[in-house]
Amino acid sequence: MAKEPMLKFVTVGRDMPTKRDADDRKDDFLEIYGEFVEAKAEEQASRCSQCGVPYCQSHCPLHNNIPDWLRLTATGRLKEAYEISQATNAFPEICGRICPQDRLCEGNCVIENSGHGTVTIGSVEKYITDTAWENGWVETITPVVEREESVGIIGSGPGGLAAADRLRRAGIKVTVYERSDRAGGLMMYGIPGFKLEKDIVLRRVEQLEKSGVEFVLNCNVGEDISFDAIRGKHDAVLIATGVYKSRDLKGPGSGADGIVKAIDYLTASNKVSFGDEVEEYDSGELNANGKKVVVIGGGDTAMDCVRTAIRQGATSVKCLYRRDRANMPGSQRETQNAEEEGVEFVWLSAPKGFAGDPVSGVMVQKMRLGAPDASGRQSPEVIEGADYVEDADLVIKALGFEPEELPKLWGVDGLEVTRWGTVLADFKTHASSLEGVYACGDIQRGASLVVWAIRDGREAADAMIDYIDQTAAVAAE
Repeated sequence: MAKEPMLKFVTVGRDMPTKRDADDRKDDFLEIYGEFVEAKAEEQASRCSQCGVPYCQSHCPLHNNIPDWLRLTATGRLKEAYEISQATNAFPEICGRICPQDRLCEGNCVIENSGHGTVTIGSVEKYITDTAWENGWVETITPVVEREESVGIIGSGPGGLAAADRLRRAGIKVTVYERSDRAGGLMMYGIPGFKLEKDIVLRRVEQLEKSGVEFVLNCNVGEDISFDAIRGKHDAVLIATGVYKSRDLKGPGSGADGIVKAIDYLTASNKVSFGDEVEEYDSGELNANGKKVVVIGGGDTAMDCVRTAIRQGATSVKCLYRRDRANMPGSQRETQNAEEEGVEFVWLSAPKGFAGDPVSGVMVQKMRLGAPDASGRQSPEVIEGADYVEDADLVIKALGFEPEELPKLWGVDGLEVTRWGTVLADFKTHASSLEGVYACGDIQRGASLVVWAIRDGREAADAMIDYIDQTAAVAAE
């Protein structure tokens, strides 16, 4: 008989868990982590039809071999299931927690499409890997042969870490340059702890450290070390910085106190969860406690903000989005979670300005959807005479992210970028316009999902290994 897991809640920093947190965990336990852990996992995994065309696999950016590790789980062969899962995904327990499965694998499950409810692929994936950690199946990376060549990786988000994992398995030395005080990038400071527990990220970072990856923290490229110096120290360089420049809002009153960026708000909340002293949090600038909060935006970052505000004790939380629910870019599952927690969504509404300083309200103009554009998406149009003011003590701008101007920021010539500011690189090899320099993740493709960054990082690592091998072969001639 399997041991019965304990269901416990931990207060993260000063942010209290909500009823929705309890419901989420209760559902997970009833579904997968019930009284008999293995039996529940096997029961869910056995629902996979092993269809001839595995749509779940083809709609996974990593093309994870989902049917096979579900089959192995269903027969109790968990270690083999983990090994197959790990073969295509450096961090399956992270994807199991934060991937929008409703838009990817689970949303394309043939059982779901036939009306019988999806196989809960994400929960099983999380269970398999958590079990692997508990049983010591996740091992330190030990290359068969250690090589002299090295790669410098700028950025320690999912793309950079996935590349580091792949490179170390090939025996390549890896140094990761990270401007923050902790490795993990967006996974550490951008995603709330109630979605992705930080110890889950930290143990992967520790695994890489034990495997020989060197992390240089608090290192701002262009200030603490030049990009050219990094190129000079390594045989190849990977740019995996992510995109952190927040899209802004213009309009009357946009500079008022109490109007903050989503990344600043989420970073402060995550730092507090580590026990860090955050002056802006303590002063209330980046703290929603006791405030009427309005979040502007409709993506996953906006959902992270509204759900964080609820946990911080906001008196009300509203989300303004200029289109309707059907056209919202964020996960429908996340939206439902937010609604169940008490968030109010104000659809077809856009800000035109702000009242007060410090802010006391958002001037809202009502919208309607017009004719579809060439892509089929309907553009929002203003309804004249339908403006009103939405009360707010804290306004959080969650309008998405853009790349920083890396060539200017780093003082590097020859690094070509697209008209959007992303690094111009081949989408298969990830090679940039500079010899031996590669790019992956959001800095190449624009703001996207963690799972896409992991795929890019693995592909870039493979291309860098080929480049290093070819360079060595030429030098040996």
